[in-house]
Amino acid sequence: MTLIVFVIAAAATCLALGWWQWDRYESASGTGQNLGYALQWPLFAAFCVYGYRRFVKLEDQQAEIVDAESTEGSDGSDAAATAPVGPRPAVPDVGPGMLGRLLGRGSAPAVTEIPADLLPQRDAAPANVAGPAPAEPAPEDQRLREYNEYLAQLDERSTKGRGR
Repeated sequence: MTLIVFVIAAAATCLALGWWQWDRYESASGTGQNLGYALQWPLFAAFCVYGYRRFVKLEDQQAEIVDAESTEGSDGSDAAATAPVGPRPAVPDVGPGMLGRLLGRGSAPAVTEIPADLLPQRDAAPANVAGPAPAEPAPEDQRLREYNEYLAQLDERSTKGRGR
């Protein structure tokens, strides 16, 4: 019930905004942009109604699937009698094939692991990962250190020139 009220309110708001944009278009300061918005807002209202109808349709299909699964499991066999009794979840399994079943396309194959070639491969780890730190700094570190020393010298010169 709350969803119906929300959809009606959203559609009415969209139509009211469309009407307002139409009035703005017809005024002396109206532009083509106002006309475009005046034509868009009713489409948004129609989409609200369409979305609600689609939601209800998918709920009905889901209920049919749950009913079909419960009637298949109650054939009177020993497997059904030995199954643990408890509350049945309101939503059926949400595995990879669920969307396909809801849309009537049959069951999609279940993905059990990520394919190896899906992600880019890393380079092999260096042999001395757990070994001691290298004695000589990397060339990038040396250049960075030299650049920082140069900047410190420039700062020292500029502060001496200002009498600080």
